[in-house]
Amino acid sequence: MKKFLILIPLLIISCKKDANTLGNVETDSTAVTELPTQSELDSIAIRKKDSIVNNAPATKEVLRKGVMRNEKEGQIIRTADASQLPFTLGEEFTKDDQELVLKLTNYDQPEIKAKINTREKDFNIRFNQIKLPDGEYDGPFGRDLIHETSGKGEVWLIIGKSNMASGNTKGKFSVSVE
Repeated sequence: MKKFLILIPLLIISCKKDANTLGNVETDSTAVTELPTQSELDSIAIRKKDSIVNNAPATKEVLRKGVMRNEKEGQIIRTADASQLPFTLGEEFTKDDQELVLKLTNYDQPEIKAKINTREKDFNIRFNQIKLPDGEYDGPFGRDLIHETSGKGEVWLIIGKSNMASGNTKGKFSVSVE
């Protein structure tokens, strides 16, 4: 009888679901199916004292929903579903000549608005190009971007340094997209 009483709590504990387990996650062919781990999110997040907007509730919600991030050969690629708009993402360039490509899937608005924010006055950063759903490219732009988008599909915002300007090319920044 005593053995049975000891087994009941163990059975209850083993049957509980882990709080970190994802429930029913709906996916389709264009959705991100792999969420970043907590350590990846921690490395993306900027500490509050250094943060531009990364502690904003909207940013935390976007990160929670899974904005995919890959880095390869100086290019950072972030992918997010446009249904999450508006949002702000924090990022950091740690090497010279880095580039951020923010891919917005399922974009269906007639216009896109985006802005780069940074605390550094001499930070050499801008929207270099935009790739529209029809495959056309346009650019370069400054730190503010308002552009008409034709059709529905994937929009890319390509951010990097301006070759026509000088200044620091390493540092923290954020991108707000509406």
